[in-house]
Order: sequence, then structure tokens, then C-alpha cells
Amino acid sequence: MAEIRTLVLVEGDSDAAAVRALAVILGCDLSLHHTQICSAGGVTNFSQSLGAFVRAHPNGQFCGLYDLAEERHVRRALASASVPIAAHETLEPFGFFACVADLEEELIRALGAEAVERVLEAQGELVSLRRFQAMPQHRHTPLERQLHRFLGTRATRKIRSARRLVEALDPGRLPRPLVLLAERLLVAATPAPNPFIEATSQSPLRAPWAAPHVQRNGDSADDD
Repeated sequence: MAEIRTLVLVEGDSDAAAVRALAVILGCDLSLHHTQICSAGGVTNFSQSLGAFVRAHPNGQFCGLYDLAEERHVRRALASASVPIAAHETLEPFGFFACVADLEEELIRALGAEAVERVLEAQGELVSLRRFQAMPQHRHTPLERQLHRFLGTRATRKIRSARRLVEALDPGRLPRPLVLLAERLLVAATPAPNPFIEATSQSPLRAPWAAPHVQRNGDSADDD
């Protein structure tokens, strides 16, 4: 089995497409750095996907995205992977970052409706959008909600659009979940520190985005 150092766990194929586009923007070669983007086929499958990864790659790191309403499933997945997490603790230090509704909604909000329409126009789907908006059940819906619902009407559209919406974003306007995930991807792409350099350095530096180590149940802490 090929070595995987970092697993990025997401709910669906459109999320995976968005993360791959993010990696390109960051200049992260996922294959080179042994990073795998895993679409779990729904958040309820996180436990199975994460458990399989931990068993196959016990020293691997993991992170991911999820929809806020589905947080209980992510907590259950972490518990199944023997990650000690208290009920009051946020999931961010453990590498999982929440989208308020879902990733598409985050991207629409970050880009703005006009920019999203330009992406759809470039995909040749603006006429289809206008027909969708003219339907009685959608006619008086706010534009951002129309766009969100339109993106979800076809799986292929949702996947294609997720990638292109990320590509259309200025890096400074990335939504918070993608900013935090970007930090994890950059950590995964950072070469392992040289022990000799660390031992002889007078003032060792630590990357400002460096993620905290997550100790799993069963791991023994090093004695000082």
C-alpha cells in the first residue's frame, strides 16, 4: 500500500474538487507530499474512512472539512480513531474545520453573487441559471440562495463549479474553513526538520501555521 502521510477527509466529490483546486493555488503537490484527498461519500462515513486510514497509517496525520450541522458525526469519527476530545472542545485544533451551511455557501459568500454568475457564464450555464431563476418556486428567492440551489441541481455541475469557484477566489478572500485547511496543507508540504539543525540552533523557528500534535488514546507522552 502506498504511503499516505496526510489524509484530508471531506464529505463529497465537490468538496474534494475544491480542496484539490486549493492545493494548486498553494503550490502543494499532493502526490509528492503523500497527501490524499478522500471523499467519504457523506459525513456518516467519516468514522469508517478515518478508522481505515488510522489502521493502515498509524503515524499519519489527518484533517478535513464538514458542515456545522453534522458536527456530531465528526466527533464520533475522531472518537473511533482514539482521539481524546472533550464535548466542549472545538474541532479546529484537531484539524477539522466547519462550513456554516456547506462549502458552496461559503464560496458564494466569499466571492459574491456577481462573481459566481461570471463563473457560471464561463461554464456556459448562465442561460440555464436564468431559466431556473424564472421558475415560480425560485422567482422571489434571494440571489445567493438561488445560486446555491442551482449549483446543487446536478452532481457534475456541483463538482465542476466547486473547483472553478475556488480558482476564481483571490487568496486573500478565502473563506475561513479553507484558510485553516490551507495551513494544514502547507504543514504537510513542509519538509521534516533536521534534528541536528534543531539541536544546534540558538533560536529554533516554528512555522506560524504549524498544527498542534494530537495525541491519541494509547500513545504514551514523552518524559522530559
